[in-house]
Formats: sequence, structure tokens, C-alpha cells
Amino acid sequence: MQPLGAAAEETGMTESGPAPRSWLFVPADSNKKMMKAIASEADAVIFDLEDSVVPGQKAMARELLGLLPDRSDGGPERWLRINPIGTDSHRDDLELLEELDVDGVVLPKAECGDDVADLAAALAPRSLPIHAIVTETAKSLFGLLSYNDCCSSLAAMSWGAEDLSAALGASSKYTASGELAFTYRMARSLCLAGAVAAEVQPVDGVFADFRDEAGLIAEARAAALEGFTGKLAIHPAQVGPINAAFTPSSAEIDHALAIVAAFEAEPGAGVLSVGGKMVDRPHLVQARRVLARSR
Repeated sequence: MQPLGAAAEETGMTESGPAPRSWLFVPADSNKKMMKAIASEADAVIFDLEDSVVPGQKAMARELLGLLPDRSDGGPERWLRINPIGTDSHRDDLELLEELDVDGVVLPKAECGDDVADLAAALAPRSLPIHAIVTETAKSLFGLLSYNDCCSSLAAMSWGAEDLSAALGASSKYTASGELAFTYRMARSLCLAGAVAAEVQPVDGVFADFRDEAGLIAEARAAALEGFTGKLAIHPAQVGPINAAFTPSSAEIDHALAIVAAFEAEPGAGVLSVGGKMVDRPHLVQARRVLARSR
């Protein structure tokens, strides 16, 4: 395998191992919900200080975060979604981060790479990975390429439709047939392309109806086929289906191993036959990504 610095593999791995498949949001103003999230099978838990916590509860939520038990081996990664840049709550959140033991920071309503760079500078000298939510304002849709080389702290990019629809003044995100409208499908695609261009993890947005497991499974599987390597969750019940959707099957792993082995045996080849089908260098890139995610 190539080193992790290779662009072909970075959307499936972090420096510490496989990128999280499931990113579970939990309101930081509920100790009960936070403890339940920590005990879940989520790869990463996002303690939320933004949308799910009303202004009058944010100070109390910060106090609760400071009382969380020390992490145990094998528990999920701990991330904190802070409030948007430029708000009073954002400054209060930065003060909290000076003392809080978390693995990374989720930045909402990011509009360009400069926002990520500004947050990284504000966190210095502490260096924390940053997961930017990049499609929540109208302006943000025009800055998806700006995350390329913006900051070494950028680790993941995800997209959101709820805040974007509010920003655009939309009465619905859906067409008359119930499909996501073009504007939001475009935002999703731009997030995917922007994340891959920046060589960070592309994370699909939330599936709002946590009771519709079949719908979640279909959406998560489709996202994995398109190139996303993880998905946001809003309920612990969504974690299992998401983890399954973004975990390569044994057949996929075997096929990827066969492709890698074939090119290792003939490193100068441009096209080879594997399993009776012709494969070329793009197939090798994808095979390496599959193996990275399988770890």
C-alpha cells in the first residue's frame, strides 16, 4: 500500500486509523443523552452546542461537558460542535475547548477555507482536527474548492440541507414527487467533490426520519457507492445501519486485495485482468480506498 499521504487513500483513513463511519450528534444540554451516545456503537460522537441547544441552555451545557467521565478504551471519538464564527457563543466555546478533552471540533456554517484556517489559528497552540459543515449558507455553495490546502487541521467535510433551506427561504427541500430538490442534491455533490479535492473525509448529511430504517439504509448505501465514507446521525438507532453501509463486505475486500496483488505482481502494467474483468489504475485507487476503510 502507498503511504497515507497519498491522495488516493486519505478519504478513508485518518492518521490514527480508519475515518469514522457514523458521526452521532447529541445535545450537550442533556447528560442522559450524552451518556447514551458515549455507550453507543458510534465511531464518533458530536456533542452539540449549536442548533440543538437553545441560547438560554448553552452555559449549562458547557458545564455538563466539563463533568463528562473520562473516556474508556474502545469508546467513540469525542467531537464538539461549536457555534458559528462571529457569535458570542463561539468565543465562549473556544474558552471551553481550552480545558475539554475532545478529539476534534465540528465547525458549523463554514463558508470557505479561510473559516477553517481562522478556527485553527484561534485554537493554537493546541492542534485539533476540524470537521467543517460546508453547505449551510447561500454563500457557502460558491466556496467548496477553497478548502483545498486551506489548513492542515481540516479532517472532514459534511453537508447540511436544513440550514441551507432556511437561508434560501425555501418552503420545502423536496420536489412534488418527494425527492430532494436539485439545489440540495447539488450542495451534496459539491461537498463530496470538495472534500475529495481537499483530501479529507467526505461525510454525508443526516437522514431526518430516525424511525425509517429502510430509508436510512437505502440512503447510506447510496452515499457509500457515490464515494462518501461516513454519515451524520441524529439518533443512536441510526448508528448500526450507518456502520454497516460504510463497512466493505468480505466480497469487496477480497476483490480489492486481488486488484492490489495483481498490480504488485506487475507494477508496470496499465491494464490487467482480475476475476475475468479488465481493471486499470483507477480501479487500483478504489481498491486501496476499500482496504483503507476495512481497517
